[in-house]
Amino acid sequence: MAEQATIGATRPSAAQRRYLERGLKQPGGKLPLFDHNGQRIKDQTIKSCLSHGWCEPWHRNPIKPDWLVCKLTEEGRAVLGKRAVC
Repeated sequence: MAEQATIGATRPSAAQRRYLERGLKQPGGKLPLFDHNGQRIKDQTIKSCLSHGWCEPWHRNPIKPDWLVCKLTEEGRAVLGKRAVC
């Protein structure tokens, strides 16, 4: 029973899922800095996805070094139920 609770804890929240799903259609799995409404994705959402291994840093923006530009990982695709497209 404890194992089932652990599995449930590794599922992304609705906000995390929306963020990660955006990388499925982008070259290299690039994840957005802004949502569909032009609002910046919360750092908490990005950092949580990073800590779960669902995304990883892609590159640093020298103009905005505080922005986390990330890309979807294989673990991120797996948690969404998607596989990498070759």
